[in-house]
Amino acid sequence: MRVTITALIGLAFAASQLSAQPQVPSQTHPADFSMSGPAVQGGLVIGRAPKGTHSLFLDDVALELSPDGFFLIGFDRDAPNEARLVATLADGSKMERNIAVAPGNWRIENVAANLTGGAKSSAEFQARRSAELAQIAAARAVRSDSAGWRQTFIRPVSGRISGLFGAQRIYNGTPGSYHNGMDIAAAQGQDFVAPADGVVTLAANDAFTLEGHLLMIDHGMGLNSAFLHASELLVKEGDLVRQGQVIGRVGATGRASGPHLHWGMKWNSARIDPMLLLPPN
Repeated sequence: MRVTITALIGLAFAASQLSAQPQVPSQTHPADFSMSGPAVQGGLVIGRAPKGTHSLFLDDVALELSPDGFFLIGFDRDAPNEARLVATLADGSKMERNIAVAPGNWRIENVAANLTGGAKSSAEFQARRSAELAQIAAARAVRSDSAGWRQTFIRPVSGRISGLFGAQRIYNGTPGSYHNGMDIAAAQGQDFVAPADGVVTLAANDAFTLEGHLLMIDHGMGLNSAFLHASELLVKEGDLVRQGQVIGRVGATGRASGPHLHWGMKWNSARIDPMLLLPPN
């Protein structure tokens, strides 16, 4: 969402993380864990399990392994400062790795927008919101075989960064939840593109209260993108999209103070910062 602070706030921190963007590790199968990407709150790590790994757990949660042994780990905005990987090999032996998770650097952002977005009252918001959340949850539950997660992501639209991931939001003086994506200020009707290959899991042509016209894409391995506030969606549920393909047009639908694209990302249940997946400018 367009905010009253400038993009310069917090960019020093963001720039320090961009140089550590995740890259798919070497194709040579390692004897130990191989990982790339920022182990930081809001970051995404791409790793490869030791050769012969039969199963892999992050703390007590099983991780999905690609046929060639790759895995993803997304660290939520409020992730603990340490995580533990345990690989069980085919012979029953185990290999472990502790991961230190660096803290984020979160800001406060004041936003000139209605807390209930496109709903005219709190009662209308409550009446509509549960069905919207159910659709979003169903879309996030989709697991495709897309290999978009292997790509170096690109920006979906050019423009000024007007809102940072993780910032505490204040809506017309009323505190809201933290900002769960990055905002890019752009012209009304400007095209935006897919940042990586994927499958469309939700295309809300009927505007949601907060998200407006919402588009969601699954990139595989539990990684997905959400694009909010569009004026028009140019793809439909089930479509396969390619990196750089035009998928919608920027707008100000839902809870927005002006035209911009909100790009949010999740890995399974963890919200992550899209900016940390982009190459440095």
